[in-house]
Amino acid sequence: MSNYKVVAPNQFVYIADTSRRGDKIAIALLGGQDKAIVSAIYTVFEIIIKTELLPEYLMMWFRRPEFDRYARFKSHGSAREVFEWEEMCEVIIPVPPIEEQRKIVAEYQAIERRIENNRRLIATLEEAAKAIYRKMFVEDIDPENLPEGWRMGKLGEIARIKAGGDKPKLFSDNCTDQYRIPVIANGIENMGVVGYTLYPVIKDAAITISARGTIGACFIRTEPYCPIVRLISVIPHDESFLYYLFFQLSSKQFKGDGSVQNQLTIPNIEREEVVTPNVQMVDEFNKKFLLIKNTIELKIRENSVLTELQSLLFSKLGLSESNNNY
Repeated sequence: MSNYKVVAPNQFVYIADTSRRGDKIAIALLGGQDKAIVSAIYTVFEIIIKTELLPEYLMMWFRRPEFDRYARFKSHGSAREVFEWEEMCEVIIPVPPIEEQRKIVAEYQAIERRIENNRRLIATLEEAAKAIYRKMFVEDIDPENLPEGWRMGKLGEIARIKAGGDKPKLFSDNCTDQYRIPVIANGIENMGVVGYTLYPVIKDAAITISARGTIGACFIRTEPYCPIVRLISVIPHDESFLYYLFFQLSSKQFKGDGSVQNQLTIPNIEREEVVTPNVQMVDEFNKKFLLIKNTIELKIRENSVLTELQSLLFSKLGLSESNNNY
């Protein structure tokens, strides 16, 4: 362990290499009371005069997108670009009075705690929804002796299966008044949304399944969208089965085809065996699930607003007329 560096609480660490980390510089502040160790490639530093500059305030400064752009602009090198310690030391930071710093940090941390509490609640609600599904449709259900009105069948019998197409010619990276239909690709980041277009391909409620690479990632789509390659859409003939099918498909271990890269095809999906409960059970499940789903969506919207509020707090940094520059 001799090559590792020890980091104490309220110390910063960062990696000088910026060329392989997208638009963000890798920098962090160690909180809590315990020490930690980091790789020798990290630079460790700390604030000397803590009565004039709070570590948490400085970390807020580092979190600003403007600082990431500054660090990338100041980076240099041929094989890889680095933001050297000498460049870091040259960063000019407007520093308001310590009491104003404490106020800004307290506001930011209060929002941060609210966002984290919402994330925990969302995770708890998602687990509750899975538990309800398992209780109603999995536990104590014998596929060889199904309850009255239930049956085994193929997914292709109860849903239309459609593969994604080419990327639309009328495409925008950002949502605008015209370009408002999401373009969905094979991925989980941002629920697979890669851009926007003018016209939808799928107008009915559906479930999308990632069809290549890491196959089987499922998402519910209740708004019109445009799927592109490496994505398969499952459109139930009876929309009331949408949420039930989502949980059933999410719990499956899909087996794809392909020698070089694993992939799902329409025949793969159509042949999948599914249990089809009676409509009364599905309606009962929908009532319970929609209560959870609406709460989750409310918390997601709340976190979106809180994240915007955090961005507004960043604009407060360095705006005081009584700033000192460091």
